[in-house]
Amino acid sequence: MDKQSLAERNRHLAIARHRPSRKHQLRNKLLKAVALFPVPMQRGNGKRLLIIRPDHLGDALLSTAAIGLLKRARPDLQIHVLCGPWSAELLSRYAAIDQVHTLPFPAFARGQSAGNAYLLALRWARTLRQTGGYDCAIVMRPDHWWGALLAYLAGIPRRIGYSQANVAPFLTEAQELRHEHAVQQSLRLVTPWTGTVLRADIRLGFPLDDADRVGLEGRLADLCIARGRQLVCIHPGSGAASKLWRSDKWAAVADALHSAMDCSILFTGTASESNLIAEIRAQMSQAGHNIVGTSIGQLAALYDRSSLVLGPDSGALHVAAALGTPTIALFGPADPVEFAPWGDPTRHIALTADLACAPCRILDWRGDDLAYHPCVRDIEVKQVLDAASHILSDDADS
Repeated sequence: MDKQSLAERNRHLAIARHRPSRKHQLRNKLLKAVALFPVPMQRGNGKRLLIIRPDHLGDALLSTAAIGLLKRARPDLQIHVLCGPWSAELLSRYAAIDQVHTLPFPAFARGQSAGNAYLLALRWARTLRQTGGYDCAIVMRPDHWWGALLAYLAGIPRRIGYSQANVAPFLTEAQELRHEHAVQQSLRLVTPWTGTVLRADIRLGFPLDDADRVGLEGRLADLCIARGRQLVCIHPGSGAASKLWRSDKWAAVADALHSAMDCSILFTGTASESNLIAEIRAQMSQAGHNIVGTSIGQLAALYDRSSLVLGPDSGALHVAAALGTPTIALFGPADPVEFAPWGDPTRHIALTADLACAPCRILDWRGDDLAYHPCVRDIEVKQVLDAASHILSDDADS
């Protein structure tokens, strides 16, 4: 099948998958009915605000710029974040967040069931009421109807989010969703306090401490990597099979960078990605080091020490970008306009293949042959190496 025919096929399939199923249509009607049901509202002290952010590492990190600017504008606010346990370690690092609460959000607990979503919302609404009440809730994920429902059932009087079909009925203030970066989308929701913020004034950061750096140096010493050695990191894994690049292409890139830069190549990831990394390393002619299973702090310390971090669209690339380390991110089904690593686009390069159906915004193509979705796998080794050369030559000139 030629590229044009493949793209047309995938467009039709994506439209069908984005269309609500009968089950979802019934749920949507139920949600509209619930939004009409009167719920007693809390009365707070005007200084407690709850941010609802169910997502995993990358999206949670992209929210922190807005949270920091909100705290700077209103230092008297007590800012609490309700997140999944998968993001708690990350968000607890930020001084702008006064307290982190966790719950296993439905549809976000990978490989686990959180139970009945509606009963869970009722149970957690009662818990939020018992904490003493909040004056305002911000639902930072644009399509998160469950979080908007939770804020409504908890009786939080001011509820801010985006005007998506299943979210808006539970909000008191609904913003129009714009096609812009997720950092800016989060920031738009706090403008009642911050006012308009220019893109040039938006900063991401990642708080590192001495324990992170000491722990990393111990890991590097175990790998016999000298303290002053130049490092390049590759994070080949991602949360969706459609985002993965070919292992032989990663091996070719790793070998080329090792030779060109006289650097150590380190592969990062979760323990479950060890097999993927072993497959890549087996195809390399140069040495590559496996450093999977680090804490988020040690991972950040490693990226802070590195000259370049490469990988498919994943949270790890956002950690590197937040530290100011140059990145090369390979994109396919997700939209780089919204989710590319934040920062100077000459130092944070998002690569895509020439396939007209991308971005389809469908990460899970189960039930369809993955061979029909080559948007990441078709990215060429030369594209990656050219991007690396561009970044590294610019850094050498600066």
